[in-house]
Amino acid sequence: MSLTAGVVAVQGDVEEHADAIERAARARGAEVTVHEIRESGVVPDCDLLAMPGGESTTISRLVHSEGIAPEIREHVAAGKPLLATCAGLIVASSEPNDERVDELGLLDVAVERNAFGRQKDSFEAPLSVDGLADDDPYPAVFIRAPAIDDVGGDADVLASWDDRPVAVREGPVVGTAFHPELTPDSRIHGLAFFENAAADVPALEVEKAR
Repeated sequence: MSLTAGVVAVQGDVEEHADAIERAARARGAEVTVHEIRESGVVPDCDLLAMPGGESTTISRLVHSEGIAPEIREHVAAGKPLLATCAGLIVASSEPNDERVDELGLLDVAVERNAFGRQKDSFEAPLSVDGLADDDPYPAVFIRAPAIDDVGGDADVLASWDDRPVAVREGPVVGTAFHPELTPDSRIHGLAFFENAAADVPALEVEKAR
């Protein structure tokens, strides 16, 4: 089974996300072609979609000005998986607590920007994440990370740190406050794209048939 993945490439760790998607796919016997998305017209052909971190205001402005935002909403409405990380989580939220961010409203959460400090306060933490294939702690990298202040009834908390939610799932969307692309551990990408029963991924049928 060959899949098409897209990484919203207006900002952030695009190549790192692409590499993580490829590793997660290979681990499940699936082939994937990854496209960098900087303009409209690419998302509709994607089975999987990642929206990296960066500056949430810049990401928000560019996905709307380039016509990518409505395509992301349609992707999720079709049940296809989206992984939104760090600033991507802020843009995907329903309440970014920043009037400069034109949110996508894909995750029923409110967020606080830079909740764990600035760049100099970056850290790695061993997280217990619901739904991972094994019980080993996940080495989560936090860089100018947001936190989730409030979780609506449609979203499930997957992980917390310092008593604050830092990973959530709602339908086909997984959002993380940390950067899963900055570790060789691709389990978060696997969870978002291949182990989410609410997501429509053709490769899931291949895995179930094995």
